[in-house]
Amino acid sequence: MTEPAQTLELLAPAKTSAIGREAILHGADAVYIGGPSFGARDKAGNSLEEIAELVNLAHRFNAKIYVTLNTILHDAELEAARKLAHDCHDIGVDALIVQDMGLLELDLPPIDLHASTQCDIRTPEKARFLADVGFSQLVLARELTIEEITAVRAAVPADTVIEHFIHGALCVAYSGQCNISHAHTGRSANRGDCSQACRLPYTLQDDKGQIVAFEKHLLSVKDNNQSGNLRALIDAGVRSFKIEGRYKDAPYVKNITGHYRQLLDEILNERPELHAASSGRTRLLFTPDPDKTFHRGATDYFSQGRKADIGAFDTPTFVGLELGSVTKLGDKWFEMESNEDLANSDGLNYLHKREVIGLQANVVEHKGSVWRVFPNEPMHTLTGLRVGLAISRNRDHVWEMTLNKKSAERKIGVNATFAETADGFALTLQDEDGISATASAAFEKQPAKNPAEAESSVREQLARFGNTDFELDELKVEWSQPLFAPSSLLNKLRRDAVEQLEAARLAAHHPLPRKAAVEPPAHYPEESLSFLANVYNTAARGFYAKHGVKLIAAAYEAHKEAGEVPLMITRHCIRYSLSLCPKQAKGVIGVQGQVRAEPMTLINGSEKLRLEFDCRKCEMHVMGKMKKHILKTPPPTTVPVTFHSR
Repeated sequence: MTEPAQTLELLAPAKTSAIGREAILHGADAVYIGGPSFGARDKAGNSLEEIAELVNLAHRFNAKIYVTLNTILHDAELEAARKLAHDCHDIGVDALIVQDMGLLELDLPPIDLHASTQCDIRTPEKARFLADVGFSQLVLARELTIEEITAVRAAVPADTVIEHFIHGALCVAYSGQCNISHAHTGRSANRGDCSQACRLPYTLQDDKGQIVAFEKHLLSVKDNNQSGNLRALIDAGVRSFKIEGRYKDAPYVKNITGHYRQLLDEILNERPELHAASSGRTRLLFTPDPDKTFHRGATDYFSQGRKADIGAFDTPTFVGLELGSVTKLGDKWFEMESNEDLANSDGLNYLHKREVIGLQANVVEHKGSVWRVFPNEPMHTLTGLRVGLAISRNRDHVWEMTLNKKSAERKIGVNATFAETADGFALTLQDEDGISATASAAFEKQPAKNPAEAESSVREQLARFGNTDFELDELKVEWSQPLFAPSSLLNKLRRDAVEQLEAARLAAHHPLPRKAAVEPPAHYPEESLSFLANVYNTAARGFYAKHGVKLIAAAYEAHKEAGEVPLMITRHCIRYSLSLCPKQAKGVIGVQGQVRAEPMTLINGSEKLRLEFDCRKCEMHVMGKMKKHILKTPPPTTVPVTFHSR
């Protein structure tokens, strides 16, 4: 087996097992998916039966399935979570993605554990601790720079896999460090039910009450796109490249998985010392384009350092690509110039004041240099539509039709040897992983009546791998002389050899066991934990106590933080994005010393959030209180739980 340090894993999301299947066919080396409960996307659960089917498909290609068990758990849920872990192990799941350290205190099966990004892994010390307590793969905070990732890689053992998000939606807060949703609605992001307060419009006031920005989506950031940083991330030590999107549809997963499969394959061709983490060659039947599927604009976030343009302040929706501008208005249509082809049922939109107005093109007609668009909506309802207005497309009907059909196939290359035996013929298949299988059949050998065509007939029949997982790379024919081999015999040999090879491949796939924790138990980097450590059950409290933590506060969900606290901690700084950062003014004549990081206030209706700026750490803290009606929520009832033996 190839060492983890030499393999590159493309990790794709799956809302459903059907989408997971498409992810694998489009080139994913691994898929992460929610089980029936305890996943950090509460509306993306799947039954164990569905996951078992996906596991069987994935293992045919030596790909892996990771199940998200990454919410924080209260005591009443520990036993159910423990049972779910055993069920996942029993159906062949390769790893569990975990946030709650209480799970490590339970009687778990020998299943591989990955530390979720919800664990807030930002420092080498935190990463080393998690590696020492038994996590084999660490999902780093999205906010890290290339240099910070390099430092983390240097701090952990060589067999620890560094995983990093390379595409998709970004949580503006450090993952696991956001409690706005729970404070305002009772819906906990740490328990998979975020209300996405970060996507709301806010008015920003300074410390004097003056309006700095009006009705802007100031906590909404663009979507992650690390397409241009893959080589740098590899050099920094990243080996698992994660696509966000367990709520996304199949076209998104197909497109983005295919896009990164192509980029990583280019790198693998350049660097033969590296290998894909699974088997098979992906053949895409379309040209991937990340701009065609949902995004809020693209940013590589903090990978190359802090940038001012990471925000999606105008709208948190998908605007798409600009097509052109309106040239003429009719009573039932409008005309626009565009160098792009339009199609009936395209989704179009335009910006009016601070609102994105969407419409569907019912019928489009190409008239010389312009397109005439007949929208589904009456023209008089399209507020703000005027000559000169820019029009964008966020749903390309032709593109979507392409991705709603078969859009990829994945095949494992095999070398075949057809040979005569003492009593007939045998066909041996050896795949690209070195796994082989042989099928044989007794047959009375007879010289071929047409020797010149005998071998070509054998080659033609044995090359027909059809809908199997395999395709022929090379075929050797070994016989003393051209012999008669009927098509029925050749087809049977091929079918039997394929069946045996499939079974041999599945038998050769062995999920990694759980990594052993170091002894004596590693010490946690700090001796006290605030509510931000998300300790929500007695098992987690026992875990941290065992690892040297002396003061352990309860998670925010325990409702013991009644006052104003940081509801969100983020590396995104509104001051910096609006050019109001003291560091930006440093050295600027006439400005230096005039800009101070005084608190500011975000206002959405009756909600007010105070902003504090920690310039030393370059962080913004969004301060607030829990609503009174949420504080009245009764605590859950505890149930017995099975712990591992000491």
